[in-house]
Amino acid sequence: MYLQGLFLSYAISFGDIYIMKFEILHKILFVFLIVTLFASCSSIYMPNVPATPMFRNKGEGHLAGHIGLKGNVSANAGIAISDKIAIVANGSSINRGANSNDKYSQWLGEGSVGYFTTLGKRKLQVFEAYIGYGVGSSEDIDQRASVIGFIPVDVRKINFNRIFAQVNYSSTKKDKINLFGEKRELNYGTAIRLSRVGTSKLVVNDVVLGNEYNLFIEPIFFTRLQLTKGLDIQYTTGFNVGFLKNEYLKSGNSVFTLGITYNFGKK
Repeated sequence: MYLQGLFLSYAISFGDIYIMKFEILHKILFVFLIVTLFASCSSIYMPNVPATPMFRNKGEGHLAGHIGLKGNVSANAGIAISDKIAIVANGSSINRGANSNDKYSQWLGEGSVGYFTTLGKRKLQVFEAYIGYGVGSSEDIDQRASVIGFIPVDVRKINFNRIFAQVNYSSTKKDKINLFGEKRELNYGTAIRLSRVGTSKLVVNDVVLGNEYNLFIEPIFFTRLQLTKGLDIQYTTGFNVGFLKNEYLKSGNSVFTLGITYNFGKK
């Protein structure tokens, strides 16, 4: 009992510190993302928004949709099938630049299973851990304008698969904030995903090349503001770092999205 009480006290203290420091982390990350957007090398792989359902009890469901600055759309859905176990599906798609010098498209689908629990006496903190698998395809085309439209001059295509492990943590602010005449919950969270991404097919200008793989760490930070019961608006920022040097499968795309999340069945 003593150890349990000590653990709960630690969790509460950690949650308080987490909320107080999170705004500073967001500002630092925002500066990092701006630098990344303008200075990073182009990558044929674009990470999606990790699912962060933050379940609390059996039977709770989660739906979410996000759209990024680059036009990428992500959606996820999940359900807690027991008091500790949940399953989640996640997908994303982007198709941009058909009439520009840089045409890019990608789709990605994945599924995962994981563990969740609440922390603290007031259960304001949530911890989740997931493992999953996904597949996808990307196409990156350099084009040049001509009298008959845009003509491709350099075409890169990959089919890829991904194995990942992910941990999520969130904490709800103890006191609700007053906004638009109502008190609303404010929630801060982070997710860290470790991924092994490998190509099953790599084609450049109709020439099949040897496959590549990379190991990525993909941290994101999110803030959720309650709109109505169960419905939140979510702002997400993040980036990815690749540990292996590749010609095509490398880091270089950040996460910067705005979305809506809906949790139902919460007790």
